[in-house]
Amino acid sequence: MKNLEVAQILEEIADLMDIRGSDAFKARAYRRAAAVIGNLSADIAAVAKEGGLEALPGIGKGLATKIDEIIRTGTCRSLEELKAEVPEALRDLLAIPGVGARTAATLYRELGIRTLDDLERAARNGKIRNIKGMSVRTEQRIIDGLARMRTRGGRTPLGIAKPLAEELVAALSQLSAVSAIDIAGSIRRRKEDVGDIDLVAASARPDEVTEALCRLPQVASVLAQGATKVSVALRLGCQVDLRVVAPEQFVTACHHLTGSKEHNAKLRGLARQRGLRINEYGLFRLDGEESADEETAGMLVPVRSEAELYAQLGMAYIPPELREDRGEIEAALAGTLPRLVEPGDIKGDLHVHTDWSDGKNSIVEMAERAHARGYEYIAITDHSQALAMAGGLGPEKLAHQAEAIAAAQAALGDKIRILRGIEVDILSDGRLDLPDEVLSDLDVVVASIHRGFHQNEEQLTGRVEAALKHPAVDIIAHPTGRLIGHRDEYAIDLERVFEVARRTETALEINASPDRLDLSDVNARRAGELGIPLAIDTDAHDLARLAEMEYGVAVARRAWRERDGIINTWPLERLLRYLKD
Repeated sequence: MKNLEVAQILEEIADLMDIRGSDAFKARAYRRAAAVIGNLSADIAAVAKEGGLEALPGIGKGLATKIDEIIRTGTCRSLEELKAEVPEALRDLLAIPGVGARTAATLYRELGIRTLDDLERAARNGKIRNIKGMSVRTEQRIIDGLARMRTRGGRTPLGIAKPLAEELVAALSQLSAVSAIDIAGSIRRRKEDVGDIDLVAASARPDEVTEALCRLPQVASVLAQGATKVSVALRLGCQVDLRVVAPEQFVTACHHLTGSKEHNAKLRGLARQRGLRINEYGLFRLDGEESADEETAGMLVPVRSEAELYAQLGMAYIPPELREDRGEIEAALAGTLPRLVEPGDIKGDLHVHTDWSDGKNSIVEMAERAHARGYEYIAITDHSQALAMAGGLGPEKLAHQAEAIAAAQAALGDKIRILRGIEVDILSDGRLDLPDEVLSDLDVVVASIHRGFHQNEEQLTGRVEAALKHPAVDIIAHPTGRLIGHRDEYAIDLERVFEVARRTETALEINASPDRLDLSDVNARRAGELGIPLAIDTDAHDLARLAEMEYGVAVARRAWRERDGIINTWPLERLLRYLKD
């Protein structure tokens, strides 16, 4: 099992302990262990094999034994005992944004709530506000959370689904029966969330491949199984659909199952105009003869790659991220597809937190990891003083941090440039959280909203506009404030924001955190069309999350963005000129 799955199981144990009313200290210990493992760069299974679990922070002998059991079996006795004690319907409440384990336990104890329908009725009838520690706002948060959960329909964020899919591909690719395997579906198109995990494998012995998937420790149950198809449910809740095809069908099967449906439908129409048929079984040249199997009628046209497949249809190769029927086919036919930004184009990260505020690692550690990623520069942008709970920096603390950054720069030499920055709060009246003279002394100023989300559209839009017009502000971070699956975009007139950003030439962020991906692909495309500079940043609070840059790049690719419109693809000198203007 991988780190994410082990951490998830430890979190589940802690949640069930809280619902049952167990020792809060023990529950916190499980959560701390989950955080440590979730942020661990090493493979937890390898650490366990080498006997290194007890060397990890906060993990003693008892926890190490349970973690080892989880790695070996995919569960542990403590988890199964807790599941037997806590009603399954009550555990369902934890899936609702805004309902934690203790809230679920209180609702169960005070109102006898066991199902989602019970919960909605209680919230709408005003019963929850009467419980100590809860309010009208609690009720509304629950109603909104239920609506978001039902709208999402059990979809899984890309940041969870993609690593899980890669883990399964790595396991199945070791089989001698597998000649090729890849991820398809929404994950390959890099959608922000997915309904399930689609895999395609090539094999002359499909039954061996499907059986192997069913036996993997990540699998909780088999939902359906046939000769060449299998659907399973993972322990983390995602569904996996594996399709096994003959080697000569692999390219077209991957293409077909990557989709989207709308993209595929338009391609089929173009193929017919050229006397061709395209589907998951292959590309066929129609000969006009009747066939018992219409899907494979005609002469098979060999294709060794998707590029060849598109060439047979008279167009340039279309990257998976663009296959949404948003004009990509017309652009490919006309030869006007953009040269999409690549992960290797990124030269630095301009929104990063350290242990000077709520980050977990030091300035030197973050800079060294950025250097290891091949970056030329990194901006240290800890929170400003308004976020006191996050250890935000006021002027005095920021001055001390400047000394620490200078020391870190001296220690690292010319390996990487460390830029002094801040993530400054846009206050409720549109003012910034630090004096102008402090902000003007920094290399990078990232402005963002962290509070007051319930203001009306005019107020929220006005706050962002004021920040855009401030001469010290270089980037607006996570411009719509959304948290995927947990918080919707706040009320903001993006067209007004875009117009001001265009005039002031202030960059808007694509926040690469899989929890945010903000701007979204649709909004980032609109911003790019207006000529607004973009910045792809991770908002990383630890070393591991610097790697989430790939998700921000994926958003930019889905937004049709090329390298030059993204400021952190620029060499250092060009970036510095932009920041000083």
